Amino acid sequence: MKSVTIQDIKLHVLAMPLVELLKTSFGAEPQKSAIIVEVLSSEGLTGWGETALKTKPSYGSETILTALHITRDFLIPSLLGKTIASPTEVPELLRAVRGNHHARAGLEAALWDLMAKANGMRLADYFACHLPAQARPRDDVQVGVSIGIQESLDAQLTLIQKRLDEGYQRIKLKIAPGWDLELASAVRGRFPDITLMLDANSAYTLKDIEHLKQLDQFGLLMIEQPLAYDDIYEHSLLQAQLRTPICLDESIYSAQDWRIALELGAGKILNLKPTRVGGYSESLKIHQLCVETNTPLWIGGMLETGVGRAANLAFASLPGVTLPSDISATDRYFDPDIAEPPFVLGAGSSLKVPSGPGIGVDVQRDRLEEACARWREINPFKPLF
Repeated sequence: MKSVTIQDIKLHVLAMPLVELLKTSFGAEPQKSAIIVEVLSSEGLTGWGETALKTKPSYGSETILTALHITRDFLIPSLLGKTIASPTEVPELLRAVRGNHHARAGLEAALWDLMAKANGMRLADYFACHLPAQARPRDDVQVGVSIGIQESLDAQLTLIQKRLDEGYQRIKLKIAPGWDLELASAVRGRFPDITLMLDANSAYTLKDIEHLKQLDQFGLLMIEQPLAYDDIYEHSLLQAQLRTPICLDESIYSAQDWRIALELGAGKILNLKPTRVGGYSESLKIHQLCVETNTPLWIGGMLETGVGRAANLAFASLPGVTLPSDISATDRYFDPDIAEPPFVLGAGSSLKVPSGPGIGVDVQRDRLEEACARWREINPFKPLF
């Protein structure tokens, strides 16, 4: 495999209007915000990555502004001028900076793209080169769709029907206290045979055990992250009383976290968001652990642009990813996206893995600059002191 030397790294902070808001138990943001990372090599190649975050510390503790600070002032200086033979070297190069997983992930993602291009490989195949020899990525990835909290049950049912008509075969619904049992009952009454899961985004506590046990009657694929975002132990107490599998999301930041969760019986399924665990190097470790333990795995999303969506789709093509992933078609979120071509839902509720080198999509610089200008307009710089 060819090495690359990192010559320059540029950060593009953007804001993009969403086709449809995604309301969860902790609210909704009217814009998609992200940091697009552009890495240039001394060999004349460009790699793209996405730091997928929110403007508020809601999903996790990081925000766009904290990630911008950490990336610019600490992570980039640790990489400039370095020659690397594999992106798996990046975590060690950044070891002096603790935490800040989303910031790390965006930078590392750009290097995965860069090095796949340097070696003339699509990113999916380059990922597979870092797994045991028998690993072979798929050309198509089965996906589902996530639907936020709506204003009424009628609106919720109408939107579910719309997504089914579009071809999605796995439906994920956001829930919260007061928007759960009645919702699940209405959906099952209207759509008795669909593959259905519920995502709580940490909206419940152990005091809600008897209430949550009532969800067992609805034949759910899983309940995602019902308890605290930083908890593993209490999920093990809840899982012991539920027939429905618990899927962990926000609680898992590393392969070690998932190993502990499995030992405790805290969950039976994992939603792996590569940005949450610090990047694709750690994601590969988690993928391998899931293969070894026969754990159902799927790839989650953070409303990524085509840059992050393409990379996540490449990872979701790996053989250890066994459940439909949250990587919906481009038109579910953006019109237009900053990258071309768009991702289009195909037969069997699937998306095609790009066939070109690296992430396989091209960033449209005019759209990127327009999105960056929107960020500057919406979020003017405010001095901290």
